[in-house]
Amino acid sequence: MPLNMDDELTAQLRRVLASVEQLLPKAIGPIDWGRTLAANWRRHSFAGYLEAVDELDPVQLADLLGIERQKQVLDENTRQFVRGFPSNNVLLWGSRGTGKSSLVRALLNTYAAQGLRVIQVDKDDLIYLPDIFAAIKGQPYRFVFLCDDLSFEPGESSYKMLKSALDGSVYAAPENVRFYVTSNRRYLLPEYETDNLGFKMVNNDLHPGEGVEEKSSLSDRFGLWVAFHRFSQDQYLELVRQTIARFCEESGLAPVWDVTLEQAAIKWSHDKSKRCGRTALQFARYWVGQELLRRS
Repeated sequence: MPLNMDDELTAQLRRVLASVEQLLPKAIGPIDWGRTLAANWRRHSFAGYLEAVDELDPVQLADLLGIERQKQVLDENTRQFVRGFPSNNVLLWGSRGTGKSSLVRALLNTYAAQGLRVIQVDKDDLIYLPDIFAAIKGQPYRFVFLCDDLSFEPGESSYKMLKSALDGSVYAAPENVRFYVTSNRRYLLPEYETDNLGFKMVNNDLHPGEGVEEKSSLSDRFGLWVAFHRFSQDQYLELVRQTIARFCEESGLAPVWDVTLEQAAIKWSHDKSKRCGRTALQFARYWVGQELLRRS
């Protein structure tokens, strides 16, 4: 039996509503920051919303070994921030797996009771910074915006938005917001050999060219640069030894360290082509797990 005009119109309206519903962000209430310690910005079509993170990494500052100077610098800046004292935005740059992101998560666990909160924002979502600022406006908490593993290509719109937020211009961050950005690039942009061709002498002073000036213009807006470098072999082995000792203590095993284990740890780092905290942690997990499996 053919549909009449009303039935056809109703069917069309349902299809339109179903299509529009897919474009809209899901209905979600405002976050209770008294109970929520961290959130992610979730983009949905042309809008977005803050989504609470229910399970947090339990990492503590004491768990992060081999980066004592970096811990001290960022811990002091974070204590200044949560107490309402002058503090800086921070660029944590350097080799992968050296503890940059883990350090920010450990600081959240340390200072959450004092009002610290973390909002993670992906690079492509930096254009929504004004919306995120509006979502936390008036909250009596201190927010660290974590931009993890950040790097840009020339001309990206999110680059300009972050630069504006750090610069204190039209889209300036509120007083209770600081940016902690992690990156493998010191200037957050790719560096080329031709960058050095723009240097010139002016009144006996060496001045960088426009390309270099532009690349450093964003990173210069971070008050603190905290560098993370690859470990030496001795530093790496000491970190492996301490991590294995901690896992053994937690598992009820007697701590072990000998030449055979040392050589196995060195081979593991060679296979990974990297000496860093992540590699040491992965080897410690492997060895202790194997030892527990063997004894069971």
